[in-house]
This record gives sequence, C-alpha cells and structure tokens, in this order.
Amino acid sequence: MSLANKLAEERRARLAAERLLEQKQAELHAANRKLGKHARALSHEIHETRAEVQTVRDENLRVKSDLSEAHQKVEIAERRLWHSIATIQDGFAFFDADSQMIAANHAYLAVFDGLEAVQPGISYVEILQFITEEGIVNIGAHAPHIWREHMLDRWQQATPEPEVIRLWNGHYIKLIDQRDPDGDVVSLALNITDTIRYETELKEARRRAETANRAKSTFLANMSHEIRTPMNGVVGMADLLMDSDLTEEQRLYASTIKHSGEALLVIINDVLDYSKIEAEKLVLHTAPFDLERCIHELVTLMQANARDKGLDLLVDYDLFLPTRFIGDPGRIRQILTNLLGNAIKFTETGHVLIRVTGVPPAADEAAMINVSIEDTGIGIPPDKVDHIFGEFNQVDDDRNRKFEGTGLGLAISQKLIRMMQGDIWVESTPGEGSSFGISLTLPLAAPEDAADPVLPRSAARALIVEPQAASRDILERQLAALGLAVVSCASGAEALTLACPEIDIVLCDHNMAAMDGLELAEALRAAGHTMPIALLSQNTGYAEQDPGRAHVQVVLQKPAPRRVLIDTLAALLPSGQTMPQAARTMRVLAAEDNKTNRLVFSKMLTGLDIDLKFAENGREAVELFHAFHPDVIFMDISMPETDGKEATRTIREAEDPGAHVPIVAMTAHAMQGDEADILAAGLDHYLTKPLRKADIISRITAACPPDARATPARHSQHPQRLRPGNRAETPCCHPPTSRHCSDSRRYRSL
Repeated sequence: MSLANKLAEERRARLAAERLLEQKQAELHAANRKLGKHARALSHEIHETRAEVQTVRDENLRVKSDLSEAHQKVEIAERRLWHSIATIQDGFAFFDADSQMIAANHAYLAVFDGLEAVQPGISYVEILQFITEEGIVNIGAHAPHIWREHMLDRWQQATPEPEVIRLWNGHYIKLIDQRDPDGDVVSLALNITDTIRYETELKEARRRAETANRAKSTFLANMSHEIRTPMNGVVGMADLLMDSDLTEEQRLYASTIKHSGEALLVIINDVLDYSKIEAEKLVLHTAPFDLERCIHELVTLMQANARDKGLDLLVDYDLFLPTRFIGDPGRIRQILTNLLGNAIKFTETGHVLIRVTGVPPAADEAAMINVSIEDTGIGIPPDKVDHIFGEFNQVDDDRNRKFEGTGLGLAISQKLIRMMQGDIWVESTPGEGSSFGISLTLPLAAPEDAADPVLPRSAARALIVEPQAASRDILERQLAALGLAVVSCASGAEALTLACPEIDIVLCDHNMAAMDGLELAEALRAAGHTMPIALLSQNTGYAEQDPGRAHVQVVLQKPAPRRVLIDTLAALLPSGQTMPQAARTMRVLAAEDNKTNRLVFSKMLTGLDIDLKFAENGREAVELFHAFHPDVIFMDISMPETDGKEATRTIREAEDPGAHVPIVAMTAHAMQGDEADILAAGLDHYLTKPLRKADIISRITAACPPDARATPARHSQHPQRLRPGNRAETPCCHPPTSRHCSDSRRYRSL
C-alpha cells in the first residue's frame, strides 16, 4: 500500500473518529442536559417536601399547643364545675347505667352524716338500704322494705317523677332524677324546707285572711241589716210626716231628717259596693231586661229631686233602637243612678237629658249601646276630669264644697263598666255643663209578647205645646218618626192661635208660665175644640186631683216611655181603642213582723184606693194568701215562725196551675248574693230597706190586674188639702212647686 493511501485511510479513520467523538459528545451533552433537568426537578421536589414537612411540623406543634391549652381549659372548667357543685347547698350526684355512684358533692353526702360507705362506687340500692337502716328519712307509717321498693321502682323509670322526702331533722328534700339515653343518671336533691315553710305560712295567712274576710262580710251584712231596719222607720216616717199639715219650720226639720237619712243610706251602699269590688267578690248577674223601662223608672224616682230644683228631666231614646237586652239590670241601673244623681246634684238651672243611641244590630248580634247623661250644670275643669274617677274624689273647689257625697259613685261606676267590658267617658265645659257617657255591648233579648198598637193609616196632625226647647225637639222627632204631621209651640197662648179642626190630638206640658196645661185644655174646650188632649206632667198625682183634669183624656208621666206614648196615640186617635175601666179594688198583702215598719208601709199607701191587709209572720201570710186572694204580696224575709222565703215556697206550691201572684221582697238583707238567694226562693222582685214610697207604688201599679184598680183615693186623709208643699200622690208623684203650677190652680181645690 502506498504511503498516500495509508495517509488517506488514516485521515479517513481520524475523520471517522472525530465524527464518532462529536456524536458521543453530543449524546453526552444531551444526557447532561437531561440529567440537569432531572436534578432540577428533584431539587424542586426536595424543596417542596421539606416545606411540607416543615408545615406539618408547625401544624403538629400548633395542634399540640391547642390540645394543651384545651386540656388546661377543660381542667379549669371541670375544676370550676366541681367547685360550683361542691359549694351549692343542694345535693348533686352522678350514677352510671348500673346505678353505681360516679361522683357526688358534699351536700349530697352530708345527708348521710359521715357514713364512709356512702361514697363513689356505692350502688343506689345500697344507699336506700342505709337510709332506712340509719333512719335518715322519715318514712312515716310505711314499712322500710315497702318504701325501698317504691323508691327503686321510681328510680328505674325512664323519666322518674320528682319525689319529696322528709329527713329526720325536719328538712324537706325534693329528689329530681334525669336519665340520659345511655342510662346514666343525674340526681338532684333540692332542699325545699324554706319553700315548704313559706307555703305553710302562706296557707296560714290565707286562712286567717279568709277568716277575717268572712268576719268582715258577716259584720257588714249584720250592720247593713241592723242599720237598714231602723232607717226604714226614720226615712219612711219622715216622708209621711212631710205629707201632713206642718208649719214651714216643722217641714224644714222633717225634710232635713229625710234627706239626711237618704244621704246616710247612699254612703252605706257606696261603702258596701266599693268593699265588694275591692275584694273581687262582686259578681254580675245577667238577665233579660228592658233598658228604656229601666231608664224611665229611674227618672220617675229622681223626678222629685229635679222638680225641687226646678229642673226638667228628659229622655231621648232612639225610636229605631231595641229596648230589651241581656245584661245585669241592677248594676246598669246603679251606674245610671250615680250619673243621673250627679247631674241633678251639680245642676242648678236648666235640664238633665238622658240620650240613648246606637246602631240597630243585625240578627243574632249584640248591640252597641251608648247612653249619655247631659246637664246644664257647673261643669268640670279640664284638669279635674280624670281626678273625679278616683276614690273619694270630687271636683274640689269653692263652687261645689256645698255638695255632699262620698266621692265613690264614679269610681264604682267605672269599675262596674270595666267589669262589663264597656267604656265610660266625660265631656265638660266649666259653667256650661257636662256629658257623662257609657258604652256597652249587650246581646238582644227576646221581645215581650205584646200586640203592636194600631196607629191611623192616614196622616194625623199633632199639636205639641212644650216650653222647653230640648223636650219639644224630642217629642217632634218621636211623633214624626211615627208618621204624624207635627205643629209645635212654646206656650198656651200660641197653642190657642194654632188650634184648628185639622188638629187630631194635642200633647201639652202641665207646667207652663202664664197658662199651664190644664188651663190650656179648659180654654180649648171653651173655644169649642173637641180633639183629645194628653197632658204630660212631672206630678201626675197633682194633675189627677185638679178639677181641670176633666178636660183632658189622659195624664202621662213626663217624660213618657215610647210604648206608653204610642199606646196613648193609638187609643186617642181615630183608629185607636178605648182604654178599659177598672172594676174592683186591688188587693194587697204585706207580711211584716216589725210594728213600726207596718205603720210606715200603711201610711205610704194611704193615698191609694186599695184593700191592704198585714200578716205578722210567714205562717199568717200563707193563711191570708188562701183567704184574701191578694193581687200582689210584699214579703219581709226575716220573720218569726216561718220566714219570707219559706212562706213564698209554700205559696208557690199552693198556686193553681197557670196562676202566679207577684211577690216582692222587702228586706234589710242587701249584701252580695242576698238578692239571688231571695229570688231563688220564688220571689219576683227585691226591695231593700229603707223602702221608698215610689218603689212600692210602682210595684203595685205594675201588678194591678186588668179587672182591678189602684187609683188614688179621692177621700183619703189629706188628699184635697193641697197647701204649699203638701202632696196627694199616685205612683211616683211628688209635691208641686210654685215654678210648676200657678198659685190660682194650686189653691183651686181648697
């Protein structure tokens, strides 16, 4: 081989070796790059792992710290809990599901008086055994094993009932055990000794209070009875004395006695009512009643006081409002009596008006009734309006210091209204008058069975002669609502100019200036007018005695109830019916054992044309019922031999089927429950002593049968001797005054 060839092969070999070296270097470089990447990745993983390890270590340290802190808190809480449990006065213990004691505080263990066996680990059964053997609990008459069985049965219940035990030292422990779902029991032993002692003291205090309250009630009942009995003689005799011939000085003395006695009676009633309300012993007794009749009866009773002061008492009852409701008529009457009495007392001139309004209810609904009593009196200052409803409060200024009273009337009325779920309010302007109102929601009562009067179908014309504007306005609205054409005037002279044949009826007031109602009737007859005349009088007894009575067809008590007014119009107008005339004398029986009360009762009825007989006890009352056949019986309750209630029961048993004689209680029993107890014996009505003449005559008039009469006697002891201040009364009439009747007519019958 030539040198050139060798050199060429070596060169080729060297080139191949260089290429191989470059290739290997490239592979090595690639491997180095790959290894570098892997090293970097591994380095990152190591770094991250180290960070995670550090994080875990830090978290572990934090958890250990938190656990240590929580453990410390648990230890503190447990220590505080046990410290609290150990310091409380009541026993506290834990038992496991096997009834083994786990732990207990000192108060729980102290009951066992240092018995070393009673400690955590003892069973409940063993505890019961120690209790009975050591006499720790007073088990009374129970045998130890019976008592343990009872306690163990209770313990094993899912929810044991609390149990009160008495320890040997007289302490009372109330055991309250609570079982959880796992069977563990928490047992509380509450020391209720102080509570038991306090309850015992309360029971004793309540017993003493009830005893004192019964004693007070008995005392009030006895005092009420004992005071009312002589008061009946005092007030009744004073009333009768004023009917006799007296000098002005004697009349003043008799009037002072009468009014002082009545004032004392009002005070007694107020104190008794307030005492019952404060003791929450007053109970409402609901019954059907006629509100309009109740108001007019009240007006009749108050008429004398109003007439003595020259006041007109007016009633404006909404014609479209029902009259019969269900409520407590006695308490409603008491409220209205307080309000009306105050209105009259604080009014010197003008009038007092009772206005009844409301919305006629739908079927089966209660009615909202508003009753307001408006006066033209002294009024009430704005700063005293709320004051007057307080106990023993009045409008205390120089103007009314002369007015008497306990200051309890409005307070009692307000409490009664609230008991009825009603409202009471007052509006007043000093110097102009006041308006007291009450609002009640009362269910409707069934109407009384009475045929509606027949009024003329054609329009009738009525002439109203009334000097008082308010009263004239009420009559105008009432007659207009009945379909009558109304002409009105204020005096007799005007009436004479308005009278004409087209007038079908005249309604005139009795007491008018210049020419009174009877003089007007006489003048109308003299002028040839024949239309019927109805006289409205505040003193019907005086009007009936007047010779001018012959010129009028009927005398009505003023104000006249709607029903009376409608019946009168139906009777006097062309289509009306004539009123039947009574035939025989009405028979009245009164049972009264007290001689003074019999005298008072008989004198009160002297002016009535009745046949009156007395029974001195219940037995005689029953005998006279069979022999005398009375139309009405007045029955005293407390009488010898047979009392009024027993006599009434005997009479009711002896009555013929369908017959019913009204029996009226007249009694000094006026405490809570007396009325209900008396009426339950079969009596129909209830009057308390001292008796009022108007109440007695009202009951007689209401009980008078159609075939009897109880009109005023024309020739009784003093009926015709009408000197100033004397009176000849019919139901609820009172002496005339110069304001109401002219002197010439007053002395015409002498």
